[in-house]
Amino acid sequence: MKTSNENLKVSFYLKKNVSRNGLSPVMGRIAVGGDMVQFSCKSDADVNLWDTRAGRMNGKSRHARMVNKEIDKINVAVNASYREIVAAKGQATANDVKNAFQGIASSQKTLLMVYREHNADYEKRTGVNVARGTFLNYRNSYYRLERFIRQKYHVSDISFRHLDYSFIENFEYFLRIDSRLMPGTVQNNMICLRKMIRIAIGSRMISHDPFTGYSSERQKACQRFLPIDELEKMMNKVIDSPALSFSRDMFVFSSYTGLSYIDLFNLTNQQIFKTDDGSFWLNITRQKTGNVSKIPLLELPLQLIEKYRGTASGDKVFPMKTCCRMNINLKNIAKLCGIERRLTFHMARHTFATETCLSQGVPIETVSRMMGHNELNTTQIYAKVTHNKINEEMEALSEIIKDEYVLAL
Repeated sequence: MKTSNENLKVSFYLKKNVSRNGLSPVMGRIAVGGDMVQFSCKSDADVNLWDTRAGRMNGKSRHARMVNKEIDKINVAVNASYREIVAAKGQATANDVKNAFQGIASSQKTLLMVYREHNADYEKRTGVNVARGTFLNYRNSYYRLERFIRQKYHVSDISFRHLDYSFIENFEYFLRIDSRLMPGTVQNNMICLRKMIRIAIGSRMISHDPFTGYSSERQKACQRFLPIDELEKMMNKVIDSPALSFSRDMFVFSSYTGLSYIDLFNLTNQQIFKTDDGSFWLNITRQKTGNVSKIPLLELPLQLIEKYRGTASGDKVFPMKTCCRMNINLKNIAKLCGIERRLTFHMARHTFATETCLSQGVPIETVSRMMGHNELNTTQIYAKVTHNKINEEMEALSEIIKDEYVLAL
């Protein structure tokens, strides 16, 4: 039997000189143009009932129907695989088609295979143009996806052509319900998966985007900065524990400079310089973006630099602890200060943008430069207008226009 799908030809025949009780193995042949490959159909047919021209068994016996049904099934699978490969890559070889319909991943890259290649590349670039935190984020996301595929589909990997909208939804459900991850972490994992899909589409491994129509559930926006009254409460609190006191001081330092944890961890004395007018500034290159940030040092950050001078190794300014330890300490500090919100070190950077700068009238463009953002839109994520700031602005506006307009009553 021969069928065609443009340049594709599929034929079936019996293996010569091999007969067991009158049965011979059924073989298949895939031809694409001048390229040809053979494969076993894993079925045996009666030599006496085989129709060489039709490539099928004659008769209506149970055995004949079973063999012919398997031949039809293979024929459909081969043609479908050919169409998928051509749609994704523009062309296909006979071996590509064979591997695809047999489910072999060697010629058609799978999801986790591409993920591993991506992560191996990121690991090499870590510290050059990829932050270590970014690499770890992709690595952790890979492990979650691998676990999901094993639990849900009972396979070690999955082909891109088997990805559809339901796969995306099932993975999100696995992250939210089974793994009980926070909404932000779920969203980060979905972003990592989406990147793998973009790589596959760009490399023509897949012709469709399984994310089409997908919209992640947005978490309710929460206040991510520390209000000035709670920041002052933290600053005025007498803390006996040196570890907690240090974590509090570093949170305050970041609240008045806008430095992220990693940039504060890497801060050296060489990055502090004095200008002609006698003021001190920070001049750093942000690890995350590579952008240069120049930040004037206010009196409080200068006091903290002096307080910890000589306590860090090498040229480092502060003897920083791990970010995890700092966050644990901040949780305990919140309890001591009666602050009923979950404190994280990154909240200090939001506090710098909102309370230290924007609420005091510093233009958002200036804040963006100090924070080392690539775009103003990024700064706007940090920018929150407080109730006090709105009240101050409206009172100022009231003074300006109070005698300008009179309403006829």
